[in-house]
Amino acid sequence: MSETPFPLPSTETVLKSAGTYARDLGERVVSTGLEAFVGALVVTAPFDLSMWQNAATAGAAAGFAVLKGVAARLRDVRNSASLARGV
Repeated sequence: MSETPFPLPSTETVLKSAGTYARDLGERVVSTGLEAFVGALVVTAPFDLSMWQNAATAGAAAGFAVLKGVAARLRDVRNSASLARGV
């Protein structure tokens, strides 16, 4: 009886998958950062926050988006940074 080697995907498939995932995660991080920045601008005046505190708030939100995207990738092998199934 001969053993069949474990079938590995082609290099092209792996690179396309990594590229798709990176593009998806990058888009989510940038959009989260911009959304958080705009949202923090709304509360800057009432709570007397400085521009740098506002920027730090947006950066923290974008950082959490990175962590969520990496967690999604570790949870299931796919080309999406989403935690939703089938995305």
